[in-house]
Amino acid sequence: MAELLHSYHFVYHALIIIISILITSLAIPSILHVARARHLYDDVGHFRKQHDHGIPRLGGVAIFISFIITMLLFSLIDKDLPVSYLFISCIILFTMGLKDDLSGVNSSTKFMIQFVAAAILVLFGDIRITSMYGVFGIYQLPYIPSSLLSVLVIMLIVNSFNLIDGIDGLAAVTGIIVNCTFAFLFVYFKRYELAAVAFAIAGAVAGFLRYNLTPAKIFMGDTGALLIGLVSAVMAIRFMEVSKITGPGMPFISNAPALTFAILIGPVFDTLRVFTLRIIGGKSPFEPDRNHIHHRILRLGLNHLQATICLSIVNLICIGMMFLLNWLGNSLLIVLILLFTIITNWIITFALRSKEREQISLRNFLV
Repeated sequence: MAELLHSYHFVYHALIIIISILITSLAIPSILHVARARHLYDDVGHFRKQHDHGIPRLGGVAIFISFIITMLLFSLIDKDLPVSYLFISCIILFTMGLKDDLSGVNSSTKFMIQFVAAAILVLFGDIRITSMYGVFGIYQLPYIPSSLLSVLVIMLIVNSFNLIDGIDGLAAVTGIIVNCTFAFLFVYFKRYELAAVAFAIAGAVAGFLRYNLTPAKIFMGDTGALLIGLVSAVMAIRFMEVSKITGPGMPFISNAPALTFAILIGPVFDTLRVFTLRIIGGKSPFEPDRNHIHHRILRLGLNHLQATICLSIVNLICIGMMFLLNWLGNSLLIVLILLFTIITNWIITFALRSKEREQISLRNFLV
């Protein structure tokens, strides 16, 4: 009986992945045709753009359509996840992202709409971080601190995926790594409906990826990046909540906060880093620049695909570290992840200084 049940869930999840990939793959050619006919191209004149020719940035439309259809087709309704509120938040961000991709939206409006979408999930959907597992001495969280923290975490993750969408393939590959990891963890916890949601977004993004790898035929735009960020944030919070439920014979992961942080370390670390540098420099944290880690790797001479592979490997190493060192406490593991990413960034800085000065020297580590 157990083998039959296991086989059923394997087929169930495999169908979700296959169908979501197919829907995106079939939708993108039509979107490309419309974008070219209507001249809906990326702003190639913007200083942050890495391409010298117009490329449609409506790939997120295909990802959104694929994700929603797959969710409805497989009736992904579960008490662990209020799908109706997830859909509402997805539609809100989709609408804003589409307008931004077509005509632009100012940062304050973006911030407010993201806040509304996150608040709906937290206040109405009750998708909240209720425990910190003893990280830095914090355990159970009262309702108000829990709600505020959850809204901030959702907004941080949503923005972080939007900010790493600066080179071909990076946001898509990161989204696949993040959600596939959460999906397999949910399978381990026997939360198959939650795993199905993660597989649905991963499959939708995988179908888009073949059109986004260098040379990119289409970008996902804000529409896609915001959606991936939102679903990833929801999966992260639900994983932390599912992990704290214990009982006889039930799976248990003691380092859920650290593991969640490791899974999302790529976009989150880059976002925290650039925001910190902008504030130190007296700029608005939302003012765009070319100081993201992926921009810095490109300056070393790597192409988009190589930079994406490098950053994906770093992400996978962080995840692997959490499984290998799971006997350590969450606080120490989080510190280790931060140290690893800081050292990695420091190595990139050293390589950049050495290239610019045409000299390898120990002083390049410092100034």
